[in-house]
Amino acid sequence: MGKRIISRRRGAGTFTYRSPSHRHHGPVRLPDISLRVEGTVTALVHAPGRSSPVAEVRADDGKVFRLVAPAGAATGDRVALGAGPLARGSVLPLGQIPDGTLVSNIEIQPNDGGKMMRAAGTSALIVAHEASTVTLQLPSGAFKRVHINCRAQIGPVAGGGRGDRPFTKAGKKVLAYQSLAKAPFKVRGVAMNPVNHPFGGGAHQHVGRPSTVSSGTWPGAKVGRFGPRRKRAKRPGGQ
Repeated sequence: MGKRIISRRRGAGTFTYRSPSHRHHGPVRLPDISLRVEGTVTALVHAPGRSSPVAEVRADDGKVFRLVAPAGAATGDRVALGAGPLARGSVLPLGQIPDGTLVSNIEIQPNDGGKMMRAAGTSALIVAHEASTVTLQLPSGAFKRVHINCRAQIGPVAGGGRGDRPFTKAGKKVLAYQSLAKAPFKVRGVAMNPVNHPFGGGAHQHVGRPSTVSSGTWPGAKVGRFGPRRKRAKRPGGQ
């Protein structure tokens, strides 16, 4: 009897493949939209489940918030929450931020806490203001319009270039990806044994069956291409 393929085992969410919750901080989101205070960055902490560090901000009224740390942030920096100067890391509505500014941790709907540009080194460019919307240019080059009351943080996210440093050891990658609940390596199905994958086994590494499957195929055999027909590489110089 065959075994479950690795993607289905991971999708079940068992303890082996679940991100350890005791390592993570509390929610990292923008404060409530009604807040209009300033605060001070008290600490920059490492977040194992995130690609960027987390900045702990203590507002002047005593409340503590966790925000995505902007690039160049340091302890003691003053940031605005809701209204105030255009300082690095300040949380302001897009309508109050001028064109040509790089922003991150952007809300898609007002008061949703920030949904876009939260990964390390990412940012969006404010291109234009209209009556009720602001146009943003995303890292892909695409343009997106959001409501003028949506908030964002000034500056790109910290941690840019983190992928330039190699892991150097397979074990370090395994430990790093445990907190992300991601698979550190992906093994090809044709390289597995027949018990582990429908494409496994054989005298040489080949699929040995149609690589496309129908939508009604039972889950254990639903691997490969889900397209309606087989797709082959085009021959050089012809179709």
